[in-house]
Amino acid sequence: MNDLSSPPPKDEAPRAPRQRKPDWIRVKAPVSQGYNETRKLMRDLKLHTVCEEAACPNIGECWTKKHATVMILGDTCTRACRFCNIKTGMPMPVDPLEPEHTATAAAEMGLEHIVITSVDRDDLPDRGAGQFVKVINALRRTTPDTTIEILTPDFKGRMRQSVEEICEAGPDVFNHNLETVPRLYPTIRPGARYYASLRLLEEVKHHNPLIFTKSGIMLGLSEQRLEVHQVMDDMRSADVDFITMGQYLQPTPKHAEVEEFVTPDAFKAYGSIARAKGFLQVASSPLTRSSYHAGDDFTQMRAARTEKLAKQGA
Repeated sequence: MNDLSSPPPKDEAPRAPRQRKPDWIRVKAPVSQGYNETRKLMRDLKLHTVCEEAACPNIGECWTKKHATVMILGDTCTRACRFCNIKTGMPMPVDPLEPEHTATAAAEMGLEHIVITSVDRDDLPDRGAGQFVKVINALRRTTPDTTIEILTPDFKGRMRQSVEEICEAGPDVFNHNLETVPRLYPTIRPGARYYASLRLLEEVKHHNPLIFTKSGIMLGLSEQRLEVHQVMDDMRSADVDFITMGQYLQPTPKHAEVEEFVTPDAFKAYGSIARAKGFLQVASSPLTRSSYHAGDDFTQMRAARTEKLAKQGA
């Protein structure tokens, strides 16, 4: 056994010290009455949120405003992506009360826009698509004026059928994140395939062109600028309406390390390029996450589409 005080063996390169978070990525601790009320509601209804499970840095701000992203199909994922903080293992059976509890939460919080995501459930015959449909239907019954955004897994092995079933239920926004550039998939997202995720987004538009599509990537994992530009082009080829870009943050020492803290100016530059490529809506900043300010972004995206269609008809 090596003495921890001795230098590393010659065939091992010394590890660089972990980077400290820059000031622009620091957020305040979540303490407020609104935060506590949101947390209690989620506990009372036995709901999980990606805000907690994925250690989102914006939880304090969002929960203070009583905005929470509900994570359905339990809290245990069947995959182990190297960027994700959600626990992996053998999931529990699907909770049949989850759809109604989600609708109750939306009603009690008075949500105008709700985001629903899930863990991967490769153990289920339908990969969890049926539960998305049930949640959408419950929301339509209970809070018919609430717009619905879903953030789904790739439904590996059953993508086309799952997309068709969910599109029939009629979400307002269908989000599926590419997460990173193709080169990094084997190490960062080994259980998924880049072009399969692109096909999923294309399938949504094929089944219902009126559903907004959305996708996002993390920056700071060693991706190169031209690789990010190529991902933008691939998304536009799939007719994706909305792109999100945010800083990757390492959840624990076991996860992939941050290779770079991308500056706010660099995020602004990426955002400008994305707008030039034709996205209806762009969110690009260090703290951007898939559901961060999702309601406001949806309103702006819908207005942008209306304006675009008006110009085309003029």
